Amino acid sequence: MTEQSIYQHLREFAEHFEPPAPFGPHIEISDGKIVMMISPSGAHDLDAMRIANQLTRQLPEGLFAGGFDIEHPLAAKMRRPDVAVVDEDAAVTSEAVDATAVHLAVEIVSPSNPENDYIDKVRDYPLMGVPRYLIVDPRNGSCLYYWDSDGKTYRESRPYTFGDVISVGDWTVDTSELVLYPPKRHR
Repeated sequence: MTEQSIYQHLREFAEHFEPPAPFGPHIEISDGKIVMMISPSGAHDLDAMRIANQLTRQLPEGLFAGGFDIEHPLAAKMRRPDVAVVDEDAAVTSEAVDATAVHLAVEIVSPSNPENDYIDKVRDYPLMGVPRYLIVDPRNGSCLYYWDSDGKTYRESRPYTFGDVISVGDWTVDTSELVLYPPKRHR
């Protein structure tokens, strides 16, 4: 079987999960595997909402910021960034958004699976045609911005900390509005 046929098989299988995303588990597909993401925390959602709101205020007509499944069948990958800036026309679909219509992907790092954002998606997003990728880490107040994709990897990256204003292409993200994850409570 080819990588694309395995992807298509997994994509069809993932459609049978109940209830479907966004109400149930968020489904991603990479490296011939289905990755199920649990519901994020309140701090995670708050940071994603604040970033989406900031970007929305800056976007020209025809672009939209939100959370979508994005896919690139030839790369055999489907991901769900916490925030993505996409062509509005591409967002009007009952299917996953074509990843080549994504201008920026933003991931809020999960405490339980940080390698997904720092390793797997740094590998996947350039292969999917996503030109810019911002990682926001509320565990320690750090951010990492990637850009200048050659279609295989990102050639440029720069670290930031909460409090910085990050230029992501033609837009900015003011990280002073973001919150850290609260300390874990011991039961």
